[in-house]
Amino acid sequence: MPTNFTVVPVEDGQTSSPDSDDKHSGGEDEDKPGLYSGDETPGEDSPFLTISDHERSCDGNNMALFEEEMDSTPMVSALLNKLANYTNLTQGVVDHEKAESEDGVKRGPQMGTFIGVYLPCMQNILGVILFLRLTWIVGTAGILGSFTIVFMCCACTLLTAISMSAIATNGVVPAGGSYYMISRALGPEFGGAVGLCLYLGTTFAGSMYILGTMEILLMYIVPDGALFADKMDEPMSRQNNMRVYGSCCLALMALMVFVGVKYVNKLALVFLSCVILSIMAIYAGVIRTVIDPPEFQVCLLGNRTLKNLDFDKCLKTEVINNSTHTTELWGLFCDGPYLNASCDDYFTFNNVTEIKAIPGLLSGVISENLWGDYGPSGRLIEKNLSSEATQETFEDMKKPYVFSDITTYFTLMVGIYFPSVTGILAGSNRSGDLRDAQRSIPIGTILAIVTTSIIYMSCVVLFGACIEGVVMRDKFGYSLKRTPVIGTLAWPSPWVLVIGSFFSCCGAGLQSLTSAPRLLQAVARDGIVPFLKVFGHSKSNGEPTWALLLTAGICEIGILIGSLDFVAPVLSMFFLMCYLFVNLACAVQTLLRTPNWRPRFKFYHWSLSFLGMSLCLSLMFVSSWFYALVGMLIAGCIYKYIEYRGAEKEWGDGIRGLSLNAARYALIKLEEAPPHTKNWRPQMLVLLTLDSDLAVKHPRLLSFTSQLKVGKGLTIVCSPESNKHATQRGDCSTKSMAAEKTKGFCHVVVCSNLRDGFSNLIQSAGLGGMKHNTVLMAWPSNWRQAEDTSSWKNFIETVRETTAAHQALLVAKNIDHFPCNTERLVEGTIDVWWIVHDGGLLMLLPFLLRQHKVWKKCKMRIFTVAHLDDNSIQMKKDLHMFMYQLRLDAEVEVVEMHASDISAFTYEKTLVMEQRSQMLKQMQLSKTEREREVFVFLQAQMFHERNTKPHDGHQEKHSPTSDHIHMTWTKEKFISERNRHREASPGIRDIFNMKPNQSNVRRMHTAVKLNEVVVNKSQGAHLVLLNMPGPPKNKGGDENYMEFLEVLIEGLDRVLLVRGGGREVITIYS
Repeated sequence: MPTNFTVVPVEDGQTSSPDSDDKHSGGEDEDKPGLYSGDETPGEDSPFLTISDHERSCDGNNMALFEEEMDSTPMVSALLNKLANYTNLTQGVVDHEKAESEDGVKRGPQMGTFIGVYLPCMQNILGVILFLRLTWIVGTAGILGSFTIVFMCCACTLLTAISMSAIATNGVVPAGGSYYMISRALGPEFGGAVGLCLYLGTTFAGSMYILGTMEILLMYIVPDGALFADKMDEPMSRQNNMRVYGSCCLALMALMVFVGVKYVNKLALVFLSCVILSIMAIYAGVIRTVIDPPEFQVCLLGNRTLKNLDFDKCLKTEVINNSTHTTELWGLFCDGPYLNASCDDYFTFNNVTEIKAIPGLLSGVISENLWGDYGPSGRLIEKNLSSEATQETFEDMKKPYVFSDITTYFTLMVGIYFPSVTGILAGSNRSGDLRDAQRSIPIGTILAIVTTSIIYMSCVVLFGACIEGVVMRDKFGYSLKRTPVIGTLAWPSPWVLVIGSFFSCCGAGLQSLTSAPRLLQAVARDGIVPFLKVFGHSKSNGEPTWALLLTAGICEIGILIGSLDFVAPVLSMFFLMCYLFVNLACAVQTLLRTPNWRPRFKFYHWSLSFLGMSLCLSLMFVSSWFYALVGMLIAGCIYKYIEYRGAEKEWGDGIRGLSLNAARYALIKLEEAPPHTKNWRPQMLVLLTLDSDLAVKHPRLLSFTSQLKVGKGLTIVCSPESNKHATQRGDCSTKSMAAEKTKGFCHVVVCSNLRDGFSNLIQSAGLGGMKHNTVLMAWPSNWRQAEDTSSWKNFIETVRETTAAHQALLVAKNIDHFPCNTERLVEGTIDVWWIVHDGGLLMLLPFLLRQHKVWKKCKMRIFTVAHLDDNSIQMKKDLHMFMYQLRLDAEVEVVEMHASDISAFTYEKTLVMEQRSQMLKQMQLSKTEREREVFVFLQAQMFHERNTKPHDGHQEKHSPTSDHIHMTWTKEKFISERNRHREASPGIRDIFNMKPNQSNVRRMHTAVKLNEVVVNKSQGAHLVLLNMPGPPKNKGGDENYMEFLEVLIEGLDRVLLVRGGGREVITIYS
């Protein structure tokens, strides 16, 4: 809750002492901003870089004119020297491999664009999906569908890279990479949500890479190593094997990362070489198909593809020594090896044929692979040939056919493919190791995306032009004797691609397990998600141990899913959400045109960022609307949690700038026309006072405000104070608001007296259309016994000023007895005494209070007063109808107050009131007279000394005797003073013989009678709301006005006096 300070003229005598000034200045030195606390990035909150004390000093007397400002404005030479010697080292994580030379001198970051950005992005983008799923996607979606998928995903990442380049070049990017850029651009709430989404995406990417590694191992390298083998339920057996071996692989990788990432870094070049060699083998194989296509054959029974696992020859029978013998294939479809054995109908009526798996680039197979071939799970993989059709039966599942393991459709292909284009943030994550991050990140990232996009698009076309369609739809290469489909295309041997893809997936998994814990550690050390603080700790060498354990646990969840096809859409959601926020950050900063938005990368536009954001959102729902909703729900929960816990970070983010622009626009729109009655709600100005201990005198005013507002509308808590401890008092008010859960603004006014402070607040608080319309204050208790009359005089002047400003006024009596926010009132009533109509605020306030849990169970009762000429029965019916039209649930009662004679009690109470008022006036006059006589005495003494000074040789001191006074007074003045004193004495004696004013008697009669009725009906109510009569126009009757109000609310515990602002605030219309 922000605290504002307004300074009004202060009297000269109110200056603070030197001692207090010294203490105050010392407090300022202790609270200087910009000091690094150790919890956040050094220099993050300062505009430039931290300048040491000796660099702030001025050069002799040459700059003495500026020496007093050196603390806040350092010398330009010192600043430039600091910038020149700045090295962008990794912050938050201690590097395991210290970049030190042999003599111990630390080197700066030395990585360039190619090594630091381009190659890491290439390695992360080209991976498991390319080697294990791209041929299947092309065979299922067709060349056109696959090309559309690749184009959409690559366009999404390219637009995101453009936005990221703009953000990365907008100032120095410390180590922390993409999380740092997004969080500082969008604020702690979005930063925390995006950071955790990026962390979860990276963690599930590790699961996907490990599952891919195990698939290559168990399907192609050591297929006999499977622990579970069930031909009747092969997909389930395969998933169980993935779970067991994947968990073991995860434990081994986590142990390697725990021991030290330096071993992972040493293997990075090996993994990168595997990726490059595998890509080169693919392109070499494509060129080879033009000259000499590989001799891989696929066996078809009719148009059905057969698993080439349990037979060697694609023949039903063969002739050996002029004798016909059955083959192994015959035994798979017939009851026995004999020619007269009973065989499957489809086997009997269709022939067995062999086709080339790789027809070649010039074969014309591209025309057959243009369109997609989607189908349900368990569907036979068939070639479009003429065959003898038979009905598929359950027995076919036992036959060695190739089946589709999952239901295929276009959107599923998008979700499975998208992880292959992630990894564009690998370069920005190494920002702390780059020689020039602002130059290397844009160039390296965009070049890597363009290169990989060309590779993917060319592979889609080349695969469709070289490989048979049924082979590409055979996901695991069963028809090729467990040879990966893309491996049949590789040259010189399929094992080049098998081994290369295996190590590539291993390396990608290790990189994910290395980077994900550090990302979680960076989020935890920022302190924006409190329950993650434990994961910010690390070992002595900087290894985030607790974060690694959590990462391994989440990664294990992905492995237990057991299928790469099911894990890929999950991490697609998290990465797409991260990319969406990158584009949002760039678009917001560009549209707001904030002064600090000055990227060196100029090839960006808000429309491109908006297009990238829209594309990310579309791909999320295209891939899986269910996963998209779950991912958005997770991000939303994280956002609201950070907002609820109150993120104390201020990073100058774009969302704050967006809020400022939105607020400015809304204020201008509100100013165009006054609010309609239907939109009226109390915008509160709460007048607080603090005691000498800097504590709020009536904290329940804040509780009542929060109960009345329920977090809606405007609340301004104001405290007029002297200038001695204005800052401390503002902090106390803010803390009290937080303690009472009051949402609003705190405004401290520095003034010479409370009257001026209240006047300034009522007139000037608020801005534009967001000005207060209701003032809440406490009733001045014990005003009768107070020696100082300023309390009740200030109160009455406040009533007059709110009336003149057409603002409503709420005065709470016994505010300290009001319930706090933790109490729950049960079985009680809120009584409204509607004496006069001043806009309907009396009816609206109980409705608003009952929205809060403190007053929720209280019933509302409306009382009104009927006079002698009124029809009370008809009034009650009309009031019932009025409450019904106002949609208010309230009991209605009409109280009859007939004209009666003024009682002796009323007469006596009025007489006592006027006698007290007159006596106080006489006492005030006597006090004034004494002050005047002292003043006259001093004037006479000064006049006498001035007249006698020329006749004396030296100055004498005179004692204050009456002689000096008589010497300066004239005879006429003495006679007039004596007569005035004689006339004053009878006036004091006449106080006890005076008769009360009839107007005051009538007012007192009304107060007494109304108080009797209210106490009789509402003494047990939890709260009584009562019309507050206005102050007298003649200020001479102010004290009598206070007496009337005191009598009116006497005998009641919780009372809220309500005075309307002169306009309707409630309506019966919709």
